[in-house]
Amino acid sequence: MNPLNPKKLLLTKWTAVRPVAKQKHFLVSRVVQRDDPTAPIEQVEIEAVFSKATQVIAWRELQDDSVWRQGWI
Repeated sequence: MNPLNPKKLLLTKWTAVRPVAKQKHFLVSRVVQRDDPTAPIEQVEIEAVFSKATQVIAWRELQDDSVWRQGWI
């Protein structure tokens, strides 16, 4: 399990363990904030480097070593 701080995830690089459609490398492009700025961060938007496709995921999913590796491997 990767120890992560959700406030420091912006612009971090990630590698998918099981790539789909040549989408292997991702970049956290945005941290999704709620309307209340004091509310905890729950989601991040990741962008595929190859296709520029984006998707919103729960930031805690990045802690799962069987799905994500930190950095571009």
